Amino acid sequence: MPDAVRLPDPAVEARLARLDQVLASLESAGGPALEAVTLLTEVYGEALARVLDHADAASCERLVEDELLGHLLVLHAIHPEPPERRAARAVERLRPAVRERGGHLEWAGVDGPVARVRLSTGGGCGGGCGGGTAGTAEAVRAAVLAVAPELTSVETLPGAGERRPAPAFVPLTTLTRRGAAPPREPR
Repeated sequence: MPDAVRLPDPAVEARLARLDQVLASLESAGGPALEAVTLLTEVYGEALARVLDHADAASCERLVEDELLGHLLVLHAIHPEPPERRAARAVERLRPAVRERGGHLEWAGVDGPVARVRLSTGGGCGGGCGGGTAGTAEAVRAAVLAVAPELTSVETLPGAGERRPAPAFVPLTTLTRRGAAPPREPR
């Protein structure tokens, strides 16, 4: 498990005591809401870390596979799995939805802080209907970064059997003769 700030028992008890005080005053004043949330978050983080400490390998695997618990473990920086594994799991969870829409999604790994996925969209428009690929890519990006915020971005590679479109040809004369009229085509 990654190194995480852990609270000893007296510190947890002190935070719980302070939390009770803050919540009591919140009812009348409403001002210390931020402090209440902070203290509550610290205590819950410690509780989750203790659950992981007591879990055997099989239990730990079940805990991290649970979507809500996985998000909480990430939130508290106590998730026992590396970001690569979490991101791959998120992609695997999205595969059926992408497949339902005629597409294909595949985990391609991590390069530094960048996750890579292979994505192709299907359907009757050959992926050129606009919005389909972009919307799917955005959903994949959001899902991956939600479970692995240590990664900075998600790069979408062409799917199996797909090629990126060739770059448009730009004649050299267009680049070298600024402001000049483009050459005319022979008739």
